[in-house]
Amino acid sequence: MTINQTAALPRVQTERGPAAITGSRIRVFDLVMKGASILAGAFTVALTAGLLVYILIKGLPSTTVEFLTTVPSALKKTYGILPNILNTVYMILLTLLIATPLGIGAAIYLNEYAKKGRLVRLIEFTTEALSGIPSIIYGLFGYMCFGNFLGFGYSILSGALTLSIMVLPTVIRTTEEALRTVPQGYREGAAGLGASKWHLIRTILLPCCKNGIITSVILSIGRIVGESAALIFTAGIATNLPKNLFGHILSSGATLTVQLYQYADRGLNDVCFSIAAILVLIVLAINLTTRLISSRQRKQG
Repeated sequence: MTINQTAALPRVQTERGPAAITGSRIRVFDLVMKGASILAGAFTVALTAGLLVYILIKGLPSTTVEFLTTVPSALKKTYGILPNILNTVYMILLTLLIATPLGIGAAIYLNEYAKKGRLVRLIEFTTEALSGIPSIIYGLFGYMCFGNFLGFGYSILSGALTLSIMVLPTVIRTTEEALRTVPQGYREGAAGLGASKWHLIRTILLPCCKNGIITSVILSIGRIVGESAALIFTAGIATNLPKNLFGHILSSGATLTVQLYQYADRGLNDVCFSIAAILVLIVLAINLTTRLISSRQRKQG
């Protein structure tokens, strides 16, 4: 090919109009698939936004300060969810306190210490299997193991231990994927400088994958807040206010989703929509807070 022919190539493509990667004209099928993808994404966003707006419109008018700060009473025929809010907070904190260190530790072992073999494949297969088990099965297991065998009965501790098993696959897999995104050169450079394995993990790997860990925590909180079937068998349906900080862990306590289920069974739709709106606001607040913290840490880094 001569110099004149080479120089003429860009001018030929310009005359032919927009070109695809292969050098030919953009096909109609590509435009159709691009439009279909845009429509699918827009439909998903619109459906989610419509669902959230509908719940908030139906629930917020019935949400009052008295509803948020009182205890339900059958004699006075009042509906308060203060105990359920506190039980939900207890459940989130206790579950994360148990599941997060275990999940991060398991991910570090699988990605940094364990040799690829049957044991690792078995652990990964077990993790995937745990993530696919229905929540009602977890509830029956928690009832038999933590409630009966260990003697915790219907308590927040039994519910938190059960939920810890449920969210553990999410924490492990998300943290493991985050660790795999750290360049191998970081590990080799640390080893060349004489850093120990734990020093490498503590000062390099974990700070680099903290966004993945935060993501796993967010997903876990969403699973905890939205769970009801497993908690009915383990945490119970009591709506008593905690008498002290730690003693309440061993007592029965219904979370917001469990209380919503009970009100829905009694046909109290207005109360159900109020609880649903509160759950939506809690999840949105948690997601926004964690994103702000993550972005601030990214800027500082």
